[in-house]
Amino acid sequence: MNIFDIIGPVMIGPSSSHTAGAARLGYVARKILGESPAQAAIQLSGSFAQTFRGHGTDKALLAGILGFRPDDARLRDSLALAEQQGLDYFLRCEAIPNAHPNTARITLTGSGGKTASILGASVGGGNILITEINDMPVHVTGQNSTLVILHLDKPGTIAAVTNYVACSSINIGSFRLSRPHKGGEAVMTIEVDGDIPDTLAEHLKTLPNIIRVVLIRAV
Repeated sequence: MNIFDIIGPVMIGPSSSHTAGAARLGYVARKILGESPAQAAIQLSGSFAQTFRGHGTDKALLAGILGFRPDDARLRDSLALAEQQGLDYFLRCEAIPNAHPNTARITLTGSGGKTASILGASVGGGNILITEINDMPVHVTGQNSTLVILHLDKPGTIAAVTNYVACSSINIGSFRLSRPHKGGEAVMTIEVDGDIPDTLAEHLKTLPNIIRVVLIRAV
């Protein structure tokens, strides 16, 4: 247990789960997209769907999608700011089977045409757990610096990535691979001890078979 678990996050809003955690989910979705979002489709499930107006969950999710942290005062005005910035968003309440009570599915389309989808939950105290990226199972908490690497499932790709990380004197804390089928698109999630320099992420983008590299610093 750390001090964050005891006193909770620094945030704007009434609820660490429904506001701070929601803002983090939106923020990670934007990072996964990798460009300014033009459209956002948000599905709320469980208590998120039941109480989002009173707890400002919709404002928090949009704030994160706009790139605001949970303690950013602009969170209160995110609905208006989304409209000002031309973000077309749609929110619906619909149960997601076997999901945590505070779950959202966020699907973004970027200004440059990229798309990204995450399924994640706010699990208490402002902490989050991302369980799907682009319909592929993952396990991303945002508590440690994390590389999310979309790539083609080709021989040598994992070795090339992990060898470069190791040669950069960065210790891998956990590694997960998800692939819907052999030889198609896959995703690596690599949590590390300490920080990850931007230069490392930029180099990984140049490796063969890499589609997209997302660096998520602790949020």
